[in-house]
Amino acid sequence: MPHDGPLNGQDMEMTATLLPDLLILTKDALAPLDQLLDCATTRVRALVSEGDKVSASLVEQNQYAAHGLAWLATYVYSLRQMHRWAEALAGEGKFGEMEQLIQQIAFGEYLSQIKGGIQMNQGEILRLQDLGLAGADLLPLDAPAIATLTAAGNTQAARVQLVALMEQQAGSTMFGASGLEDELEMIRDQFRRYAQEKVEPFAHDWHLKDELIPLEVIEELAEMGVFGLTIPEEFGGFGLSKASMCVVSEELSRGYIGVGSLGTRSEIAAELILAGGTEAQKAQWLPKIASAEILPTAVFTEPNTGSDLGSLRTRAVKDESGDYKITGNKTWITHAARTHVMTLLARTDPESSDHRGLSMFLAEKTPGTEENPFPTAGMTGGEIEVLGYRGMKEYELGFDGFHVKGENLLGGEEGKGFKQLMETFESARIQTAARAIGVAQCALDIAMQYAQDRKQFGKALIAFPRVSSKLAMMAVEVMVARQLTYFSAWEKDHGHRCDLEAGMAKLLGARVAWAAADNGLQIHGGNGFALEYKISRVLCDARILNIFEGAAEIQAQVIARRLLA
Repeated sequence: MPHDGPLNGQDMEMTATLLPDLLILTKDALAPLDQLLDCATTRVRALVSEGDKVSASLVEQNQYAAHGLAWLATYVYSLRQMHRWAEALAGEGKFGEMEQLIQQIAFGEYLSQIKGGIQMNQGEILRLQDLGLAGADLLPLDAPAIATLTAAGNTQAARVQLVALMEQQAGSTMFGASGLEDELEMIRDQFRRYAQEKVEPFAHDWHLKDELIPLEVIEELAEMGVFGLTIPEEFGGFGLSKASMCVVSEELSRGYIGVGSLGTRSEIAAELILAGGTEAQKAQWLPKIASAEILPTAVFTEPNTGSDLGSLRTRAVKDESGDYKITGNKTWITHAARTHVMTLLARTDPESSDHRGLSMFLAEKTPGTEENPFPTAGMTGGEIEVLGYRGMKEYELGFDGFHVKGENLLGGEEGKGFKQLMETFESARIQTAARAIGVAQCALDIAMQYAQDRKQFGKALIAFPRVSSKLAMMAVEVMVARQLTYFSAWEKDHGHRCDLEAGMAKLLGARVAWAAADNGLQIHGGNGFALEYKISRVLCDARILNIFEGAAEIQAQVIARRLLA
């Protein structure tokens, strides 16, 4: 039917994709979002406070509101970083059509979710009334910029056009410019090539056979500096930034999360020693960790404690010689069998019942073999069979009079273990967020290729808007999580407290990875459910990211407490 007047909304959608004055719109959307977040924080604080203090019991009683505040703040912080990313690219003349589409879709979708419901996970939707917001509290969302972006930012036409551009750039390092400096992009290219040549062709076989990653790979990564990446040069490392750690972790995890996680335990151990170790301990252990002469593993979690580390029961008793005997049980210990030293958290004060009685040890052990995985006296272990995140294997460990030298008490002082561990959480969560981005990008890579190759009803799957929309949203959310993670790393590198930003990056990155893997499998249809297809592995690998380094619920709790403090 011919048009007698202006084009209707649907026609506008199909003829116009890029929003004019996009950077002005996204900038103008930020101040109202800040107002909304401030109001939400005030409302939730009133809900969980007794007098002028936040009550832990009231936070627990009102978990949905508290955790919802964490998610709202994560969205606001994420959009803030997306605007910063876009402005920086525009200033360099790199804000092309692909980047503009990513930007407007990200703002259109996240603003719409803020207004209508943020998906905390598959079954829990946060709505603003859950935070006590109503009436005048919601007026900031009526801002013209927000109205425009929610109405026209994330349209089918925009998503289809983004995927068309992605098809043109198939084989590139990523979809859309990262915004990082050239040195970091050179590091990315180096590790992307390594992952493509030495990891991706073998990862699925390692997973299916539940095999340990070959020692040859560890040796090659050691030569490339992975295990000493952020260790200062004076201790044999490269002294690079946390941002470089993010790029390396992302690209290796894009190949296989097991390989991307090999450096995690070294990062945690080095951070513990740098922050809390004596000078002698730094000199002894850091060069060996940096060169991978020794491989460390983190031994914190116990069967009945989970995230409640303050209630650990494993005991460390000092003997007459000044050495310690460790007795107790640990679980979910990654890469435990063939490592050389454990960063082991145990209770040195038997009269204590909280974190104040815990101490950290650098507990030496002999690497095991397949026949005898735990040859060290006083130590036993058994493998935990897992769905994904294979390649290093998970173990339960038992200690019965396990010997640790007195000189291996971290920092030489008892009762500091929990504080020492807390000092590593920023780096650990930034690194985990980077691994999540790599897994999400891997899911996108696999799904994109499948959608191009698979023909149905006479054309490739990618030609169907529901399929291309999934791919578009995967690419957009990967970039959102990436920018929040890079910002967290930048804050850490510049000596700023960033536990809030690191927690948000991990919270969002884990959800993005799971969504990308799930959508990637959906694009595969029934084939995705077959073990022979790589996306089945990625789905299993992605699922753990919402659990380790702080389950999503714990992460939201930590973020909320910081926002409300």
